[in-house]
Amino acid sequence: MGLKHSNPQLFPGDIVEYPRNEYFSHFAVYYGERDGVPYVAHLTCRDSDSKLPLFGRALRSEVKLDPLQLLGTKYKVSNMLDDSFPARDFHAAVKPDIDELIGTQLTFDILFHNSEHQATLLRYGVKKSQQIERIYEHIEPAWKKLFEQKKL
Repeated sequence: MGLKHSNPQLFPGDIVEYPRNEYFSHFAVYYGERDGVPYVAHLTCRDSDSKLPLFGRALRSEVKLDPLQLLGTKYKVSNMLDDSFPARDFHAAVKPDIDELIGTQLTFDILFHNSEHQATLLRYGVKKSQQIERIYEHIEPAWKKLFEQKKL
């Protein structure tokens, strides 16, 4: 069910990571079961006519509630910030936030509001994207050099 080194047992509020390639993953929050089917909440532009190619943005995105395996059969629990931030109570905070967000139009921005940002915002109340921070670690030195040479 899960990936190697994952905990396949899911609890409401867990962040679920779906690896897409060696650089990026899609993230969701485990919502629980409905009629025996496990569901996750995630930020997506899947059904929108707005696509990502232009500047990594999709203006008409939304949080959707989908069956866990609709997003992929390879996934893992990735509560990556548990050591830094307390998880919010699922029933008192996370679930009501998800319920309120479903169907609300949001902007997906690969750098500032992607599915990982949304998942950490729901679980911890903090927007963080470790995958984007890793990319910045590689980009920042190259930009710094160009700025110093006044080429950027």
